Amino acid sequence: MATAIFDTLAHAKKLREAGFSERQAEIQAEALAEIVTDHLVTKGDLQRELKDLECRLIIKLGAMMATSIVIVATLVKLP
Repeated sequence: MATAIFDTLAHAKKLREAGFSERQAEIQAEALAEIVTDHLVTKGDLQRELKDLECRLIIKLGAMMATSIVIVATLVKLP
């Protein structure tokens, strides 16, 4: 997964301005950065997943069409 950008320094600064201690602000910013980095999906991630899905769908559609052609060809030869 690609890395999402999260400004821990700015976040910690906002927390300190809101009354958090220096250590509390740093810990909270680091924890949130870890969550953002590990669990958020980027646009690139979605594009790769959609490309993979598109390829799988094309393959399945091709297999269904080939199977249909074989079935029709078999039925035409049956009389």
